[in-house]
Amino acid sequence: MALQMILDILMYMDRTFIPSTRKTPVHELGLNLWRDNIIHSSNIQSRLHDSLLELVQRERTSDVIDRGLVRNVTKMFINLSSSVYQEDFEKPFLEVSADFYRGESQQFIESCDCGDFLKKAERRLNEDIDRVTHYLDGKSEAKITNVVKTEMIKCHMQTLVHMNNSGLVNMIVDDKYEDLGRMYSLFRRCIIVHMFKV
Repeated sequence: MALQMILDILMYMDRTFIPSTRKTPVHELGLNLWRDNIIHSSNIQSRLHDSLLELVQRERTSDVIDRGLVRNVTKMFINLSSSVYQEDFEKPFLEVSADFYRGESQQFIESCDCGDFLKKAERRLNEDIDRVTHYLDGKSEAKITNVVKTEMIKCHMQTLVHMNNSGLVNMIVDDKYEDLGRMYSLFRRCIIVHMFKV
């Protein structure tokens, strides 16, 4: 808002003087100064980064967070530039997400039967798609869903299929059509992603 007010005051200069002297436009200069002096400040950068990731982690563990606040911060990153969003938020977000889902899927594989595991994996996938809708950049959807699919499903496909008393054979024998449909749907999504990556 302050930058918009400054831009309004310097509108004439921005339209006449800036192009003729090939200087940086007022809006772009303001965003660059904000990025360099605030977002990339040593006092602020790590605190902002850690706070955002902590909020996402709290939401994953069923806490209610201020999604509007997270949305405003990620929107600020996007407005500064796609590279700021990717480096300052998206990249660490994907790394932390991979660690979280790797650990959680290991817990689930040890404590759940195949049908329950698939339900939990599907729920986690839907939660992250919802997260993109509410406060992440739309381009992050494919990346975060790929992380969830890799860590929760692809890494455990063989184990799930051959799981004692609840794997594929047991699903077929016990007519568990809903679980079979879920397995097919989730496995298919992982296989299609893998084929396109190859």
